[in-house]
Amino acid sequence: MRIAYKTNSGICYYGLIEKVLNSKKFDKYKNKINLIFTSPPFPLNRKKKYGNLNGIEYVNWFSNFALLFKDYLTGDGSIVIEVGNSWESGKPVMSTLAIESLLNFLNVGDYSLCQQFVWYNPAKLPGPAQWVTIDRNRVKDSFTHIWWMSKTPYPKADNRNILVEYSNSMKKLLKEKKYNYGIRPSEHKIGEKSFLENNSGAISSNVITVANTHSNNIYNKYCKENNLKMHPARMPEKIPEFFIKFLTDKHDLILDPFAGSNTTGSVAEHLNRKWISVEPNIDYINGSIGRFKKLKYRNLS
Repeated sequence: MRIAYKTNSGICYYGLIEKVLNSKKFDKYKNKINLIFTSPPFPLNRKKKYGNLNGIEYVNWFSNFALLFKDYLTGDGSIVIEVGNSWESGKPVMSTLAIESLLNFLNVGDYSLCQQFVWYNPAKLPGPAQWVTIDRNRVKDSFTHIWWMSKTPYPKADNRNILVEYSNSMKKLLKEKKYNYGIRPSEHKIGEKSFLENNSGAISSNVITVANTHSNNIYNKYCKENNLKMHPARMPEKIPEFFIKFLTDKHDLILDPFAGSNTTGSVAEHLNRKWISVEPNIDYINGSIGRFKKLKYRNLS
C-alpha cells in the first residue's frame, strides 16, 4: 500500500484492497466512510485483463469484504455495488453467481438491502456474441444490477437531491391545476395534493438509463496523448453521480475499493466530497490521473 497521488479532496492508493483495509495505516478511516461505491471485477468465465474470479471462488472472495467494509462505514452510511451479468461456460444459460454473491455478502455482513437498481445501457453491444449474433437464440444483454445496502434500514438518503425534470404533460397539469382525482382501478386514491404540488421535479426511478459511449472525454484524450492503457470497463460518470448526490452530503467521505480509472473519485471531487480510491493496476492508476486537471502524468511504476 502506497499513495499513488493526492488532490485537495482525495487520495488514490496503489495496492490490493484486501491488504489496504487490513493495514494499520488505514485504521484512521474506520467508522468515517459515508459511502462505499464500487464495481468489482465481474464473475466471468473468461479471464479479463483487469482480473476476475469465477465459481464459488468468486462468491467466497466477494463475501470476505462484507465485514471489512462494515468496519469503515458510518452508522448511517451506504454500500452501493454494481455487478454485471455472467453466463455459464459453453451454454446459453445465465449464471446465478452475481445473485449468490450478493446474498452471501448480505448474510455475512448482516446488511439491509435498501433497494435494487438497474442500469440500462441502450448502446451496449450485442452479447454474448455466440448466442445473440451467431446462433440467434438469445437477445442482447443490456443491463446490470446495482445493489444498495446499509448497516441500518434507515441510512442517510434524500431523493430530493436527484429529482428529474417534469414531463411536458406534468408541466401542463401544474400550470392548468386540473386533474382527475379519485380512486384508480388499482385502488390507489389520488388526492389533490398528490399531483398539483410543484416539488421542483419528479422522483427518480430505480431504472437508470445511461449510454456508455463516451470516446472523446478528458480521460480518453489524456490516455491517448500519454500512450497509456485505458481501462476496458469504464463506468459513465452519471452512475456514481446519481448515488453520491442521493446518499451523501457535501464533504462526506466516499471510498471506491476497486477504482479502475477512478471515475468515482473524479465525480466525488466535482461534487465537493472527499474520496479515497484503491487500485492494484499501475497502468490504470497512471491513466486515472487524467481525470484531475491539476495533476500531470508521471510514471508511477
